[in-house]
Amino acid sequence: MKIAITGGIGAGKSFVCQWLRKYGIEVYDCDAAAKRLMRSSSMIRSSLIALIGEHVYEQDKLQKRVMAEFILASPDNVQAVNDIVHPAVAADFEQSGYDWLESAILFDSNFHTRIDINKVVCVTAPLETRISRIMRRDGISREKALEWIHRQLPQEEVIRLSNYEICNDGNMDVDLQVRELLKEIYNS
Repeated sequence: MKIAITGGIGAGKSFVCQWLRKYGIEVYDCDAAAKRLMRSSSMIRSSLIALIGEHVYEQDKLQKRVMAEFILASPDNVQAVNDIVHPAVAADFEQSGYDWLESAILFDSNFHTRIDINKVVCVTAPLETRISRIMRRDGISREKALEWIHRQLPQEEVIRLSNYEICNDGNMDVDLQVRELLKEIYNS
């Protein structure tokens, strides 16, 4: 059974994944894999250079600022980068041996169509909680945090598309929710 963890930026997907690890479940991190593959895959590198230009890599190092500027310029640019990176991430996940994966943009990017997922767990948090987490984590302004949030599907839509929800609002017991989730998934 393949299970995806998703949710908007600042919802706390990584925090939930830490709880899963405490129960012996390793979670494939799609974001970390994408970064690794953009560094290590010559095919991805040549495709990104053809798409964005030579300046996207300097001395074999991906220029995050250049990549971010390109992606933020238009939704078409986001799709073009996704079309290069996501097939490689999907193939890497399929070969990884992992049953769980974490992807912030599972539905936004249609990544869920690239792999066979049986269940989706959405991690949620109130908007203000997400904003403060993003601002603190990334050292950015409230406006920038909101800009990133609004670039993703609305949380309500992600909940609707998912099978389960874990609320990570800072008040509800995440450990209890994770235990109940595992019971439901593996005993059904």
